[in-house]
Amino acid sequence: MTPQISQQEINDVLWKACDSFRGTIDATEYKDYVLTMLFVKYISDVWQDHSDEFQKQFGNDVERIKRKMERERFVLPEESSFYCLYDNREAANLGELINIALEKIEMANKAKLTNVFRNIDFNSESRLGNTRKRNHILKNLLEDFGDPRLNLRPSRIGNLDIIGGAYEYLIGRFAADAGKKAGEFYTPPAVSLLLAKLLDPQPGERICDPAAGSGSLLLKCAAHVRKVYGSDDCALFGQEAISGTWALCMMNMFLHNENSPRIEWGDTLLEPKLIENDKLMRFEVVVANPPFSLDKWGADKAGEEAKRFNRWHRGTPPKSKGDYAFISHMIETTTQGTGRVGVVVPHGVLFRGGAEGKIRQAFIEENLLDVVIGLPANLFFGTGIPAAILVFQRDRKERTDVLFIDASREYESGKNQNLIREDVEVAKIVETYRARKSVDKYSYLASRDEIRENDYNLNIPRYVDTFEEEEEVDIAAVQKRIDGIEKELADVRKQMAMCLKELGL
Repeated sequence: MTPQISQQEINDVLWKACDSFRGTIDATEYKDYVLTMLFVKYISDVWQDHSDEFQKQFGNDVERIKRKMERERFVLPEESSFYCLYDNREAANLGELINIALEKIEMANKAKLTNVFRNIDFNSESRLGNTRKRNHILKNLLEDFGDPRLNLRPSRIGNLDIIGGAYEYLIGRFAADAGKKAGEFYTPPAVSLLLAKLLDPQPGERICDPAAGSGSLLLKCAAHVRKVYGSDDCALFGQEAISGTWALCMMNMFLHNENSPRIEWGDTLLEPKLIENDKLMRFEVVVANPPFSLDKWGADKAGEEAKRFNRWHRGTPPKSKGDYAFISHMIETTTQGTGRVGVVVPHGVLFRGGAEGKIRQAFIEENLLDVVIGLPANLFFGTGIPAAILVFQRDRKERTDVLFIDASREYESGKNQNLIREDVEVAKIVETYRARKSVDKYSYLASRDEIRENDYNLNIPRYVDTFEEEEEVDIAAVQKRIDGIEKELADVRKQMAMCLKELGL
């Protein structure tokens, strides 16, 4: 039996592959080359795996095998296979061959992969250097991915999120420059899972992420519908501003058998593209981990915006902090009766004043805010600051209270990041949310009047008292202990002096 490959083994190969690009192009760009090649390698291994299975069943019946392969969920032209490219790694026009292979993959899978590779050029002289240098880089890249350890056949990868896990890893390694510059904070799987459990997407619902990233939140929501309700009946929508990340998202959807998501490329705040009858599309579930405190998000366009979509009718967020712009957009795109929103935010969103304070007040007075959850620090690649989750609901019936949960102190320490576990920390948060009860030093159910008294400040310590009284110090016992230590020290010094005297020192 072939042993399963681990995410760490994949990551090791990826990091080695990155060596080929260092000193040539910026980390923000070469991760796209590495992840694209990972995609090609994976679909090639899946294709070969299925082909081998059919050969076992039908022997040398080439036509029958061909017909079976044509019914696969994707088509891989022979000349686009990783192994064909690998065999041609000495070719003088290697970059061109890879581009042609990617174009053919797109053409063969138009409904799922149209334009996914439009912004990646393996034959770019401006990015990869002259022909000699470019061929050297690409040959090394193919040889790294040809590593026998990187066998990505289904039997070896298990349930691994190939693209998502690799993206998380690379963003983490590049966090010092690439990640922070781009504002790309990959959502850890446990946080994505937590949001899916909190929002509880149902069969038949439309789910949207207006800052889709690599698609992890959408995929977790779809997985929740399948696992909890045994249904594939949900529709995924999203928009992503960064072209390379949009492409990764589409590849990730493809790898997870999500065959008909609508993921648009563009800036959600400046140019929302999920439009229906010239109005913003509405969704039952809207979930996102948008860029924290995005500068120059488009506040200067608020006047034009009001005429068309009027997303900022509660107030225009400050031009240097786009947090409430995303939140306002998300709420405006929910269905009136059943709509709910889950969003990851920096803690400043909970208490900053000015325009943000007025918007926050409006949300509370409209009875939209349902829960505020404080998360541990250092959960996200690219930033060590603690974050919070806000959940909004359109229809809270007669409920006007807001639940505060302080989960900031409960986590498992990791080497590079802290972790929250599905069966421990995530389970506790979800259980507390559903029970909606105050738990000593963990949660508090605050009335709207209490929030008003706090001037609509949602800073969690105002509501959840986590103060631990220090144990009283027995001064007499401490002094007695000190006296004992000093006596022991004096005895040791006396013995040492005697030893030194015997040695003539």
